[in-house]
Amino acid sequence: MSAGLIRPFSIGPYQLANNLVLAPMAGVSDRPYRAICREQGAGLAVAEMVSSDTSLWSSRKSIRRLDYSGETGPVVAQILGTDPDAMAEAARINLDLGAHIIDINMGCPAKKVCKVAAGSALLRDEALVGRILERVVAAVAAPVTLKIRTGWSPEGRNAVEIARIARESGIAALTVHGRTRACSYATPAEYDSIRRIAEEVDITLIANGDIDSPERARRILDYTGADAIMIGRAAQGRPWIFREIAAALAPRQSDQTAMHPQPHGAGGAPSQDWIKDIVRAHLEALYAFYGEPQGVRIARKHIGWYCRKLHGAAAFRQAINRTESPADQLSQALAFLDHSPEMETQAA
Repeated sequence: MSAGLIRPFSIGPYQLANNLVLAPMAGVSDRPYRAICREQGAGLAVAEMVSSDTSLWSSRKSIRRLDYSGETGPVVAQILGTDPDAMAEAARINLDLGAHIIDINMGCPAKKVCKVAAGSALLRDEALVGRILERVVAAVAAPVTLKIRTGWSPEGRNAVEIARIARESGIAALTVHGRTRACSYATPAEYDSIRRIAEEVDITLIANGDIDSPERARRILDYTGADAIMIGRAAQGRPWIFREIAAALAPRQSDQTAMHPQPHGAGGAPSQDWIKDIVRAHLEALYAFYGEPQGVRIARKHIGWYCRKLHGAAAFRQAINRTESPADQLSQALAFLDHSPEMETQAA
């Protein structure tokens, strides 16, 4: 029954309100965005990946990514690399910086990552996968999780084999994105591989890929038998998707939804004022975290996502990308939302 699909979830000793997880997205899932998504119903939010090469951590970007101060836990740090010892050291340092869970990235498809045999390229070397997982698990007194794709290519899907290695290595939870590295995002995600893992491997399993609505969430949880779902691109400009899924799949069990009601306009869509409050809170958090002018630059893409389906969004993006001050940017963003025909219709 769908009423049981959204439920409390645990990773190691950490008890989470639900089994909805925000994906780690480079340049997106920073500390302010993770906070917004948690407020909107995500039970867990994974931080942006950082290299296991600690010599790179002095850059402004890495310093920001490693800043977990004041963050509501549990904090999940994601590390990327190919050397077992370096990965273990990076895991230990992230715990010292305030992380509670370590996630290992073996799913990133980016060329610059794969050309150094990291990310999803590691799926071609199962022996090295095992050494990395065992070394990191042994190095830290904290849950270690793993994120993968279903393989390097459609002809070489080995997610089930990797899942077995993960289980034997002591991995606390496995996230599987339903595409191989060779598959572009234009290729629909497939869930047969995730279902096979659920059937054949005794490991906590999180399904990921193309989950963009309560209906899709229901189908994937039902079909795969996964314990949880992870949402990435669908939450960009729509962090309330977690609340929507929780309300649709467990309307009488979602304490977060009951505690923080979501006002709606016509047809059940979020109200105009409610969305504006989220946008305002998000942008102000970005300005506070990054400072000026970096906060203004970071905010531009988020504003674009919040407005992308509204009439006149393309022209508005050009205008908002020329703003230089937080006050000007925020006022223009809220004014655009105020005068959008779509927003006015759904709030009617």
